[in-house]
Amino acid sequence: MSSKDPIRIGIHGAAGRMGRRLVALAAEDPELKIVAALEAPKHPQLGMDAGRLAGIDPIGVVLSADLGTAQPEVLIDFSAPEAANRVIQTCVDRQMALVFATTGLSAEQMARLREAAQSIPVLQAPNMSLSVNLGMKLAELAAQALKDHDADVEIIERHHRFKEDSPSGTALAFGRLIAQQMGQTLHVHGRQGRPGRRRHEEIGYHAVRCGDDPGQHTIVFGMLGEVLEITVRASSRDCYAHGALAAAKFLAGKPPGWYSMREVLGL
Repeated sequence: MSSKDPIRIGIHGAAGRMGRRLVALAAEDPELKIVAALEAPKHPQLGMDAGRLAGIDPIGVVLSADLGTAQPEVLIDFSAPEAANRVIQTCVDRQMALVFATTGLSAEQMARLREAAQSIPVLQAPNMSLSVNLGMKLAELAAQALKDHDADVEIIERHHRFKEDSPSGTALAFGRLIAQQMGQTLHVHGRQGRPGRRRHEEIGYHAVRCGDDPGQHTIVFGMLGEVLEITVRASSRDCYAHGALAAAKFLAGKPPGWYSMREVLGL
């Protein structure tokens, strides 16, 4: 492949909210070429042009339940945990790189994803936003600096009314990173009644669900006399799509292995 050839990508979950934005944004990117748009076998919109479904001009790729003769270099998955095993196996069988953006996987599914990375390049992240991943690095640096300075940590996340999990996978990922640096052993989800004095060894999580908010995360490091807050706000879901497309560009041509958004950002 010459350096001028666009990277061939497939999008699994192409009829979903994120999948449609991926199609629309990738269609505008001269570095990318959509060659497959995939959905569940019984999806009612199979056979429709993926571009028309995404609200743009037709792109000549129809929504399909399988790859057929298409040969993507990278598959981006924004779908549901129920499809994870099939997606992973397809990528291993076809030797395609996999950008895996679906959250809510079981421990067994994560193990399968890790195993797949022995034979194909895999990039998995709980959040594809470039800003969120940079925010995680900043939160990790803050945790390193404040671990011996009596800082309390609270994580506040805010999402749209349709989000089904709580707290968000991103909030939990922030918490894990911070606990690795600061040593907290308790993860408390909300408070009510009279829980008593706050324990220093806990991280508190607070989930807000309202309207159509695409996502906000605020990490609070509270000390006596001062507070440090790291906040990341999404103004639209396009930030997640842009991040996933950047990940696909990064992953194309890479050797088998486990990759993260930190490498995409050069961190």
